[in-house]
Amino acid sequence: MDTIASLFSFITTPVSWVIVQFHSLYGMIFGPDTGWAWGLSIVSLVVLIRICLIPLFVKQIKSTRNMQVLQPKMKAIQERYKNDKQRQSEEMMKLYKETGTNPLSSCLPILAQSPFFFALYHVLSSIASGKTIGVIDQRLLDSARQAHIFGAPLAAKFLDSSEKVASLNASLTDVRIVTAIMIILMSASQFYTQRQLMTKNVDLTVKTPYMQQQKMLMYIFPVIFAVTGVNFPVGVLVYWLTTNVWTMGQQMYVINQNPTPGSKAQDQYLQRLLKAITTRGEVRSRRKRSVVQAIVAKGPDRNDNERKFIVSLGKAGLAAQPDGTVIKSDTAAAEAEASASAKRQQPKRQTKAQRQSAGSQSGTDRASSGGSEQGGAGSTEAKPSLRKQEEPQDSPSQPAAKPAGGATRQKAKSGQRKGQQRPKHPSKK
Repeated sequence: MDTIASLFSFITTPVSWVIVQFHSLYGMIFGPDTGWAWGLSIVSLVVLIRICLIPLFVKQIKSTRNMQVLQPKMKAIQERYKNDKQRQSEEMMKLYKETGTNPLSSCLPILAQSPFFFALYHVLSSIASGKTIGVIDQRLLDSARQAHIFGAPLAAKFLDSSEKVASLNASLTDVRIVTAIMIILMSASQFYTQRQLMTKNVDLTVKTPYMQQQKMLMYIFPVIFAVTGVNFPVGVLVYWLTTNVWTMGQQMYVINQNPTPGSKAQDQYLQRLLKAITTRGEVRSRRKRSVVQAIVAKGPDRNDNERKFIVSLGKAGLAAQPDGTVIKSDTAAAEAEASASAKRQQPKRQTKAQRQSAGSQSGTDRASSGGSEQGGAGSTEAKPSLRKQEEPQDSPSQPAAKPAGGATRQKAKSGQRKGQQRPKHPSKK
């Protein structure tokens, strides 16, 4: 790990300088040798880095959403050119170029933050070993080694021996309790951030492999933090816990204010926007007007959440305009009511007993209607048929009816004869 961290030694001097500047500020408030001064210096370093990474975070959000939209097209390309990897790569790059999507943009914040992480780890490791680094001289080194956060030194680790912890003027129990709590909080914050992204800010109508990958990462990342966290010094755990909490808060803000189209978060956001518009009768903020303008511009390509929003505006007597404003309109209300009434209603599914009873009832109705029609056509035709059924079949007064041609052919094929049989010749008996 020290070898990897030494690769980022070019940035250890700026990182140590920033920590020293924040330490001089907080040292005047809490004291230069306290854990609060050094701990808040690390927290302030995280905040400063994350503020600088906000533009990259915005690019990450756009890239992630573009990747979600492109997943069906990417899958179609993979299926079409599954035997030609070169053509598949060319088509993928062409798709990225046409849509302006960069797959690496989703990793930019992590890649940009990693040098600071390794530099801070190298600085704290040098403090633990009693070596000066960057702008941290011997005086600041002694002050940092005396700083404790809830009884745990900044340079102590969960797996450190009792002798090493004792050299830092601390107990092994305090170090392990503090580090265990911080590792649990770090893993829990990472899991909650990823789960919030998957449950609220994803279009569930589109099932893509990308969603399955994100779901796997939701469980893999907390495990990685839990396993690797035992090797991090307390100061690095403070850094990583702070950046996880920042990410969680930043993600909550994005989900509430700029949700993914078609997601559950967008439905909740549009419901809040609808309530504000119907209460005030207008769209006040510029950002909200841009949201309404984008929905109107989509036209028939709106998703279910956006269509419901437009219909609800119409029911309230308001019509959204292309510039993002709303006006009162009785026509919009009438159209909303008409579209709601014309919406196809699915019939209620009946049970098997209900279907059987309905079938028997319809059969009874057809039989009764057929009988009434026959009776109405002529009652004299129904009576002879009844008399024929009542008379015996061997009555000599009633001749046998001539069978139909189809029936005669069928009996002839089976070898049967109609009528009286002739007696056989005596020679043929």
